[in-house]
Amino acid sequence: MAKKVRPIHTCSECGYVSPKWLGRCPECGSWGTLQESMPAAPASGGGLGGGAAAQAAVSGQLAKGLTPTSPAQPITKIGASATKTLPTGIGELDRVLGTGIVPGSVVLMAGEPGVGKSTLLLEVASQWAQLERTALYVTAEESAGQVRARAERTGALHDTLYLAAESNLDVVFGHVEQLKPSLMIVDSVQTMHAAGVEGVAGGVAQSRAVTAALTTLAKTTGIPILLVGHVTKDGNVAGPRVLEHLVDVVLNFEGDRQSSLRMLRGIKNRFGATDEVGCFEQTAGGIREVSDPSGLFLSHRGATPDGSAVTVAMDGVRPILAEVQALTVDPVSKNPRRVVTGLDNNRVPMVLAVLQARAGQKSNEKDAYVATVGGVRINETATDLAVALATWSSLHEKPLPAKTVVIGEVGLAGELRRVPGVERRLAEAARLGYKQAIVPAGSDAKVAGMHVKEVATLGQAIALVDA
Repeated sequence: MAKKVRPIHTCSECGYVSPKWLGRCPECGSWGTLQESMPAAPASGGGLGGGAAAQAAVSGQLAKGLTPTSPAQPITKIGASATKTLPTGIGELDRVLGTGIVPGSVVLMAGEPGVGKSTLLLEVASQWAQLERTALYVTAEESAGQVRARAERTGALHDTLYLAAESNLDVVFGHVEQLKPSLMIVDSVQTMHAAGVEGVAGGVAQSRAVTAALTTLAKTTGIPILLVGHVTKDGNVAGPRVLEHLVDVVLNFEGDRQSSLRMLRGIKNRFGATDEVGCFEQTAGGIREVSDPSGLFLSHRGATPDGSAVTVAMDGVRPILAEVQALTVDPVSKNPRRVVTGLDNNRVPMVLAVLQARAGQKSNEKDAYVATVGGVRINETATDLAVALATWSSLHEKPLPAKTVVIGEVGLAGELRRVPGVERRLAEAARLGYKQAIVPAGSDAKVAGMHVKEVATLGQAIALVDA
């Protein structure tokens, strides 16, 4: 009598498999993510037992082995032309990818709803079509008319850019066979459906099957494929983790709804580094790349105001000038307030405490509002000195010296600690016209056209700007 096959339950977040349904996944802790599916059919010969079964299975597979279509070659005989990158026409995207997109690669772009993933990839398809190359844009979430309206608004209408509103994977393969595109975009992978695979679109089985089929298509035809992926409320790529393992590149497109700034970060890249960051700006005409983002984060007033300090933050390996502003006022209640925007909420109160305890400033007796300009988010400790000097400037209503950048981590004893990449930071500041820098002692940074002053403590830095 044949044994009855029972369903299994697989977590859509981490791929954990359980024989029964659970409200919470024991592996990743997510709630309501276990979905029912049928297990794969057992391999033939599974009734044999012990080591003899394994040996018999291996012998059988060797006997039935297929003749390879192409013999294995020495690695020295394989040409490098297969990995030659093709520019997408968008410099910031090429920066994150490495130097461009590799033929036959699969790129997964994830991001929150409404951040601009579809608009950016439509711009990629437009730039691709401008070079007389055929691009196929497959939309499974929107109608063809909606995508056409967006393309008309952003100026992405071209004769070699083809649009298919289709969610059936087999039909998409038919479009590829007819058009022979040199680039394909699928928006999104969670809405595609593979025939013959159980489960709903976006489920574990469907997402895995669709991604595996598209990856095989890319590798066998050499067509680079860009996939749009949804994210969960925690900011992770939705679906099983196997999606990230199947693709070659995983990008995260992020941004604040209250700001036009968008950042593209590499999470995984088989062809390059993952420490590059691309900057974009959301405009009425679509997504515009920002090759020099430092100007977005600096105020454009002529005179230097009090309560303002300019620092250089590192986002990956990219130095970005940012302005930190502080406002101190008499408290409206018994307990002074600390309002922080764009910086570490726990780090700023610590810097203000050191400013009072080690430098003799009455910062803890005032309401303090500290923020960055332009919506930039900075989490590194190199901005501590900028927070301290901006607060000092607001307390005494004295502006810092013009064309000055400050970089350094503040310790609890009031000492200034060195930060990595000082010379690279200062070179970016000098390029934008800054003439003076205050850095921690021992940095040994020398940049042409910039006067670098090294200080050991926060008190020395205050004395320097108060001179």
